[in-house]
Amino acid sequence: MIYPACGTPRYWTRWLFLVLMIGSAGQIQAGLSADELRLIEIAQQQQEPAIALLEEVVNINSGTMNHAGVKQVADVFARELEGIGFQTQWHDMSAVNRAGHLFADNAGPGVCQLLIGHLDTVFESNSPFQTFERNGLRATGPGVNDMKGGDVVIVFALKSLKLAGLLDEGRYIVALIGDEEKSGSPKSISRSHLIEAAKSCDVGLGFEYAASLNAATIARRGSSGWRLEVKGKRAHSSVIFSEAVGSGAIFEAARILNRFHEDLVGEAYLTFNPGLILGGTEILMEEALNRGEAFGKSNVVAQHVIVQGGLRTLSRDQELAARAKMINIARNNGLPRTQAEMSFTEGYPAMAPTEGNRALLEVLSQASQDLGYGEVAAFDPGKRGAADISFVAEYLDSIDGIGVEGNGAHALTEEIDMATLPLLIERAALLMYRLSQQEVRQQ
Repeated sequence: MIYPACGTPRYWTRWLFLVLMIGSAGQIQAGLSADELRLIEIAQQQQEPAIALLEEVVNINSGTMNHAGVKQVADVFARELEGIGFQTQWHDMSAVNRAGHLFADNAGPGVCQLLIGHLDTVFESNSPFQTFERNGLRATGPGVNDMKGGDVVIVFALKSLKLAGLLDEGRYIVALIGDEEKSGSPKSISRSHLIEAAKSCDVGLGFEYAASLNAATIARRGSSGWRLEVKGKRAHSSVIFSEAVGSGAIFEAARILNRFHEDLVGEAYLTFNPGLILGGTEILMEEALNRGEAFGKSNVVAQHVIVQGGLRTLSRDQELAARAKMINIARNNGLPRTQAEMSFTEGYPAMAPTEGNRALLEVLSQASQDLGYGEVAAFDPGKRGAADISFVAEYLDSIDGIGVEGNGAHALTEEIDMATLPLLIERAALLMYRLSQQEVRQQ
């Protein structure tokens, strides 16, 4: 950890660090230094080697549940990082039925930057989408955009720093996660190494695919799960709505879902989606597989309903408030002879839009302008899902979405614009170098 003997609260150190970053950015508006010019010249030469590495890793299937493939991709990136002096470590995650994570550390001095990517894709071994195909300056392939392209940006930004003689002026920890697309549970295990690394660093940079060259992410909504279970009284349908039988489980589930829609729709950045519903006389739920079976008859009052859904919020406070409203709706004003209970599962925490994140965005934007690529603005958090950057946002000033630019993430048409690859490597290298030149001073 940087300054391990520091006895002052970490937020003081972080705040001073951000003030220093903004001040430094203002001093370099006039242009690039000699070191920076050399760094950019080197980064501009990395396009073809970067594309070659991208093709190599895209042609290795690394769907989350293809553990051998994920490890094979990790070995390729370990080879590249060890080649520029990083020490690498593989953290096995068989305890949560996942492959594992690759971490690498150059053990440099000064500001510690945590560079986050992931090794896995949504395309499993049985997917028809398996190979890298290049068509001019466009390329398609599984994970080419989300996010093996971002991993390649990390590697070649670091290689550019190494070739410019600037890598050892800062500390860089690379975290390439093996189960981002379908994380292992519990997350207290599957994300423990990432969180531990965050506690040792000062800045978090996420290289998920870029929304555009002129946008980056300073906030992401968190995601969690919810489950509604409703019980009713089984009886012949001829006596439904009677005092003795009541309305049945399906009507009560419908009431609750309708109230969710009436009372919660419209709040900024809050969404709640019922993705699966089973109801009838008898139901069998296979939660691990997100599926189930239901049996019921039109002349029998339904006695059991289960609804599973997702909840997305921009902050922990918003999440807890939404949960409280949902619980209140389920427990109160129920239809006769029914009972309902809500339960929740933890998922990805929210990455709130902090002042520290905004300050870090300013440094990125200044680097972009100095390169002639224009300002970088904050991307609408309502248009992005959860990501691993959210696990470190509690500990670090962070930005995300600074990886490659492309289209069709998770689709069989996923592609990358390779013309932007050298630009993004340049920008990442310049950002990382400028952050390495800051000093975290004692308060």
